[in-house]
Amino acid sequence: MEHSRIIDCLNGFQGSVKAQLAKSKKHTESIKGEIIIQHCPAKSSLGKAIRIQLYSLSKIDPSTGKGKLSQEVHPNHGKRIHNKPNGNRGFQYELTFEVDRDFGFPGAFVIWNQHKHKFFLQSISLQVIFRQMVHFECNSWIYPNHLIQTARIFFSNTCYLPSQTPNSLLQLRKQELDTLRGDGTAGSIREWHRVYDYDFYNDLGDPQRGERPVLGGSVSYPYPRRGKNGEPHIHSEKEKGMFKIDSCIPPDERFSPEKLSEIAKKVIQASLHYVVSQGGSMLREETNQFKSFNEIKELFSGKKSQGVEEWMIRKLETHLPKEIFKETERGIKGYTAKFPMPQLFTGNELAWKDDKEFGRQMLAGINATLIQCLQAFPPRSKNGIWSSIRRSHIEQNLDGLTLQEAMNQWRIFILDHHDYLMPFLGKINKNGVCAYASRTLLFLKDDATLKPLAIELSLPGLSSGTEIHRVFRPGTNGSEAALWQLAKVHVAVNDSGYHQLISHWLKTHAVVEPFIIATRRQLSVMHPIHRLLDPHFKDTMHTNALARITVLKAGGIFEKTLYSGEASMELSSSLYKEWRFDEQSLPGDLVKRGLAFQNPECLAGVQLLFEDYPYGADGLEIWVATKRWVTDFCRYFYKDDNSLRSDHEIQEWWSEIRKIGHGDKCNETWWSSMTTVSDLVEALTTLIWISSGLHASVNLGQYEYAGHPLNRPTKCRNFIAMEGTREYAEFLHDPDKFFLNMLPNRSEITLYLALLEVLSAHTSDEVYLGQRQSPNWIDDVWVKQRLEQFAEELNEVHKRIVERNADSKLKNRQGPSNIPYKLLDPTVSNVKSGQGITATGIPNSISM
Repeated sequence: MEHSRIIDCLNGFQGSVKAQLAKSKKHTESIKGEIIIQHCPAKSSLGKAIRIQLYSLSKIDPSTGKGKLSQEVHPNHGKRIHNKPNGNRGFQYELTFEVDRDFGFPGAFVIWNQHKHKFFLQSISLQVIFRQMVHFECNSWIYPNHLIQTARIFFSNTCYLPSQTPNSLLQLRKQELDTLRGDGTAGSIREWHRVYDYDFYNDLGDPQRGERPVLGGSVSYPYPRRGKNGEPHIHSEKEKGMFKIDSCIPPDERFSPEKLSEIAKKVIQASLHYVVSQGGSMLREETNQFKSFNEIKELFSGKKSQGVEEWMIRKLETHLPKEIFKETERGIKGYTAKFPMPQLFTGNELAWKDDKEFGRQMLAGINATLIQCLQAFPPRSKNGIWSSIRRSHIEQNLDGLTLQEAMNQWRIFILDHHDYLMPFLGKINKNGVCAYASRTLLFLKDDATLKPLAIELSLPGLSSGTEIHRVFRPGTNGSEAALWQLAKVHVAVNDSGYHQLISHWLKTHAVVEPFIIATRRQLSVMHPIHRLLDPHFKDTMHTNALARITVLKAGGIFEKTLYSGEASMELSSSLYKEWRFDEQSLPGDLVKRGLAFQNPECLAGVQLLFEDYPYGADGLEIWVATKRWVTDFCRYFYKDDNSLRSDHEIQEWWSEIRKIGHGDKCNETWWSSMTTVSDLVEALTTLIWISSGLHASVNLGQYEYAGHPLNRPTKCRNFIAMEGTREYAEFLHDPDKFFLNMLPNRSEITLYLALLEVLSAHTSDEVYLGQRQSPNWIDDVWVKQRLEQFAEELNEVHKRIVERNADSKLKNRQGPSNIPYKLLDPTVSNVKSGQGITATGIPNSISM
């Protein structure tokens, strides 16, 4: 018995030796790994429908000039790795490639999808020589071959400048970029087309019917370019539905199915709040205006949340597209019927009346990017017309200083909504809208708070080139105090419009999209700068596309809710004429506005005029940490300026941004020449700041501040009554009634609240500053370690922000509203715990 076991062992050993000898003769070896696929059909037959080949990094096929190809393999032994709540499947499959011994490391792979369904390819990881790992971070939709006709190519996570690209990958690098650029004919682009090109804003309305002009490509209406989607897709105001979440953009720019589902639920919840606020039947005009301040507060849920009733669901159905409404069957009875309470109510619901809070929000609110230091008095318009604010209006409120002394000490500030608005007021002030152009002067007190001094409200005069001015000063009681409150409301209306159209939409969403398109078209995914920027572009093009068909279009939410109405996008085009990329860096912006001055001894190269400017103080810390990370990254890959100048991909990228993406600005001399690594660092830091910190500061606090309708109303329905008129007598008789009648109506206020509720909430798949979606985002240990250091620096910034918010000497950190400034807090709170609207963290990208 023992003898037979020995014979069996020997036979087995001999068989193993023969197999090894046979393998040695073939000179082959195995490369094993795994592929992770999500959002795929049932796993049966999926592996068989996928074909994959590897490209060698070191071995070139002389017949093609590309890396040598391995044999085709099919993924096998699939197993489910997670089962998501929304039903999407994720699977992990094994891969085994038999390759020649001289095959070396794989540098790319090609994949075919012969299944009838698309799937989302997350990653492939391979174990090669000496157990080394090669990662391919894909994160891309793979469409069936009968649709796309060609195979997809992916490169490993190793970065190469163009001049350093291995010869085996040179043709593949060029081939992939050519695919993404397309042939320029566009045609009708379908959902599976991976083509990036530029277009004008010709999809906001029908210019031939006089709905809205085309923005971009003309002297009259300059604008950044958007992504081309094959046809104008003009969206008329007659289209049904408050919200729509589908769009035709390149597949790799789309929201994940999970995010789409999550947004659909947010839209349903916000829409439910909107329809419930309207009551069970359509409101008549006389009941559409709020009759008391308490009616406004009743829009929001208190301690007990009202349950969802059947009439609410039926009413909701009339406001939503069918593809979104079908989601209502999934647990809508568990939603809340009223809007959530904004923090400004819970902190101090009367803070909106306080002059201190009025000034504080210019430094620590959602539009803290406009206030500037005034160096010449009185203010003067571009057309030469002087302000009517007099020294006597303000000198008694300067704590014993003369006006000139206060200006010499940089203590007079202005919130200026005058020059850019005056040409539009004739068009705006119709259909029940009553808007002024405004100037607000403020004094910087010893405790660094801003004290309002005077508000000037202006209208065009009866003859061309003239203006009608009214000046209001703070009052402590009686009609003077009531008029002052009305003047502050008109300033808040101006600021709300500027915030949404310029600070938020134009200066973040719109200006970044051309950078995304140029990056996809000109920088290979192997390029280190593509790898650096990619997280900061997540979901932006999809977000912008949704904005165009929902918020910006003719008859969209902005036109329905903002005072600027049909002139909204023309107004943003007019202000784009003044936009300069070199002034979008935070230090450059602060210096331009007089909130900081040059100081080479400071880390950011500038020093704040006063410490207690929350947006500036927190923002500069984020800026410094980001620029240090970007500098180290760029210096690691570019050894000197010559290596940058010889990088044809970067040079084409920068040229395309200037000449096409921002083509209406192509002749401006302020664009950097992109000849030094320092030029690149400054441009990249600015772009990352716009996409992360700046956008977070103007977007994520919207519901906290603007969710209180009295704090930041969006339009006025009455001018301030003139003394001696019937309206003035009505104002004196009941100032509160006059105030409420001046506000937007119930429908406008609640529609805007619904929008803010969706925009302000963090999503669960967000990736934040200092983070990456995968630990294998790049195959370079030093770069990964440097990113970890960046995250640690941001954590230290968070600690200092907490300390500043707790410092009672810093009056602007919380103020009368009792809301600590957290809009630039980089530490991520747990969104899934229900914090949603009040969560913290700076998203990498403009993802909502």
